[in-house]
Amino acid sequence: MSAVFPPFDLADRSILLTGGTGSFGHAFVARALAAERPPRRLVIFSRDEMKQWEMSQRFAPESHPAVRYFIGDVRDRERLESAMRGIDTVIHAAAMKHVPAAEYNPFECIRTNVIGAENVVQAAMRSGVERVLALSTDKAANPINLYGASKLASDKIFVAANNLSGREGCHFSVVRYGNVLGSRGSVIPFFRKRIAGGATTLPITHPEMTRFWITLEQGVDFVLSCLGLMHGGEIFVPKLPSMRIVDLARAMAPALGHEVVGIRPGEKLHEVMIPLGDARNTVELADRYVIQPSLAFWSRDPDLPGEVRPVDPEFEYASNSNDHWLTPDELLAMIETA
Repeated sequence: MSAVFPPFDLADRSILLTGGTGSFGHAFVARALAAERPPRRLVIFSRDEMKQWEMSQRFAPESHPAVRYFIGDVRDRERLESAMRGIDTVIHAAAMKHVPAAEYNPFECIRTNVIGAENVVQAAMRSGVERVLALSTDKAANPINLYGASKLASDKIFVAANNLSGREGCHFSVVRYGNVLGSRGSVIPFFRKRIAGGATTLPITHPEMTRFWITLEQGVDFVLSCLGLMHGGEIFVPKLPSMRIVDLARAMAPALGHEVVGIRPGEKLHEVMIPLGDARNTVELADRYVIQPSLAFWSRDPDLPGEVRPVDPEFEYASNSNDHWLTPDELLAMIETA
């Protein structure tokens, strides 16, 4: 998957990245600073001072004057407002993402993922921010765990925020994609650790389990292109390849056997990024789908570039019914980049 549409022009922009010390934040900052016309200011907003210190060893303000590190929590609206002074673009990546942790600590999940989303919206409108793009997850489509349900609520908050900001105010949109190869908590580092430790088998949750796959670089490409396309209210979904988990295990360790350990609580057999119920509001572009809001503010002529086609009313975008599957060689090439 590669973005067909050009990236958002970062030149002279002041950008705030919530949850900026995560895997996406590292990749985005590297891309932004390497751009021919980098942003004027790039603020990393997160609550973990150790991760900020570690990130500052890679992107030191002395070497990269545009970079600022701002300790704060999306649960704290006043702190967000302070961080957003003079900011025109916000990428909201902060979230509580660990499914079992969210199930065990539901109040903490809601405070970060739902109340935090409301705080980002209110702070952006009060601070004169021009656009906010929130990162979501496939688990927000037909959610079966609290993490997914909280991100669905977050998506709804960002879409509906356009009703509050008005046509001339801040624009809010959402990006939804699946598993990121090599990111913290993903299966590839887990398998690598097992293989390096001399394991004789790899644990497989289910032999039929499928997933969408995207690399960090592709995720950054997609976010940058969506920043340029967004009008406010869209949920952007990239066209991604699928792969069976068992095929991933075979590609990484052909000689090892597999131990079926069962699907964990709150885990799906297959991923869905566009459920059947959203098909009537979804259009297809060359490299992505766009779920358009049904709210009154939305114009049915959003001036999207290229050929725009409504999807079939029975359309569902799921990893097991995808028409693009990675071959073992393609998967190995992606693993090398992870």
